[in-house]
Amino acid sequence: MTHPHLTRRRLLGAVAALPLAHAAYAAAPMMGPSAAVHRRITLGGFEVTTLLAGTMPREDPHSIFGLNVDEATFEQVAQDALLPADVAQFFFTPTLVNTGEALVLFDSGLDPAGITATLTAAGYTPDQVDIVVLTHMHGDHIGGLSGDGGVTFPNARYVTGTTEYDHWAAAGDDTFDARMRPLAEQTTMISPGGTAAPGITAVEAFGHTPGHMAYMLESDGKSLLIAADFANHPVFSLEQPDWEVKFDMDKPAAAATRRKLLDMLAADATPFIGYHMPFPAMGYVEKRGDGYGYIPESYQLRV
Repeated sequence: MTHPHLTRRRLLGAVAALPLAHAAYAAAPMMGPSAAVHRRITLGGFEVTTLLAGTMPREDPHSIFGLNVDEATFEQVAQDALLPADVAQFFFTPTLVNTGEALVLFDSGLDPAGITATLTAAGYTPDQVDIVVLTHMHGDHIGGLSGDGGVTFPNARYVTGTTEYDHWAAAGDDTFDARMRPLAEQTTMISPGGTAAPGITAVEAFGHTPGHMAYMLESDGKSLLIAADFANHPVFSLEQPDWEVKFDMDKPAAAATRRKLLDMLAADATPFIGYHMPFPAMGYVEKRGDGYGYIPESYQLRV
């Protein structure tokens, strides 16, 4: 209801009479983009925290994804997903699981500074970590294990796959030799079906690397898959499981693993955390004909 004495002319006149200096108070400096660096949920009796240890753009994503499809096909898939075809954003997301008995970190990021900063932001310190599980030995997963200041997690023991460790131990890889080999005596080797800690079971996911493994978390009837690098992009890898990926060492095996795990995740509506999925890296899989779709977690894991 309009005030009986407040006409449109009087209102416009009042606005015009405001001091110009008052309008200037509304001008705030541009702050630039921002992003959260951790996301914590509960899973039964566990607390699960994803940690953004790094993110960067990569130009020419077709040189990484879809090596077996032509440029027109790649560009059409990108366009259909409202994504640029000339650049992709990469995310590096270790996961921290508090089981109530142990603080378990999955992978260590690119370097000690990145994982330490995101751990600190999430309320933890590296010396609180009891177990570090390495899903595989690529540098963006083991790079944070140590640096010029020594080992990053001084009180931790380590768990990794036997097949994975043996491959890299024989490969003469500089990053493995510097970061992982010195920790051999503190490392427990397991095979698919083995237990990294109570409620944490290794799942075979070979192909990305010879012994790459995912890990199923189970607590109080709730499950979640730490899926690591079985699919490295929500569209160019997960939605296109048969596309060849540059970083997959055995491309046919990696594609078969993608379909196997995607079928399992979709059939059981099991949430998963993908190391390179857009942060906070949690989501679900749905079947779409002969393919799949990625559904980012919104609030399903909050309730």
